[in-house]
Amino acid sequence: MSSPDDDTLMAAYAQGEAAAFEQLYERHRQALYRFVRRLLGTAHAAQADEVFQDTWLRVVQARARWQPQGASFRTWLFTLAHHRAIDLLRKSGREVAVDAFEGEDGEPWQPDTAAWQHWPAPAAATLQGDELAFWRRAGERLLSCLDELPLAQRSAFLLHHDDGLSLDDVARALEVGFETAKTRLRYAMSKLRTCMGAYLAPESR
Repeated sequence: MSSPDDDTLMAAYAQGEAAAFEQLYERHRQALYRFVRRLLGTAHAAQADEVFQDTWLRVVQARARWQPQGASFRTWLFTLAHHRAIDLLRKSGREVAVDAFEGEDGEPWQPDTAAWQHWPAPAAATLQGDELAFWRRAGERLLSCLDELPLAQRSAFLLHHDDGLSLDDVARALEVGFETAKTRLRYAMSKLRTCMGAYLAPESR
């Protein structure tokens, strides 16, 4: 027997079924916490628990009036988390830029060699020894590179590549147009590839 989908669970929770909320929480908690942690970055890692808990609190508070309205529960959930993270960053005194083009001149750089074909994941299905250690360090480097991205671009990358949302859903979660979401993702990938390039280049030979 298949599990109820998110919309069914949320509707049941709105009718007072606490077990439905527990299922939603278990289904999405790991991905949501990862998103919040990486969105806030190293400087605000200590606030990840606060944003995570506040996001679920907002789900609880909105249960009676929640409606799908064309977006999935997961997209709505990540939208709530994104808003809460922005609120925290602004209150901390950090400037939160929303312009995907800030600091860019012309078209973003794109890799033109086959070595980048499988980035950000290695091509091999099973890694061992030195290869495994290399990609673990590469993962740490990627997190550092993510910290350097403007928030708008980091959000688009995490929602699409880390959490598997379609570009349509990324646009809904960020409350921007499709082309804006696509552009932010393109700039994020360009910057991440540039940042990772020096590390990955030896492996590509």
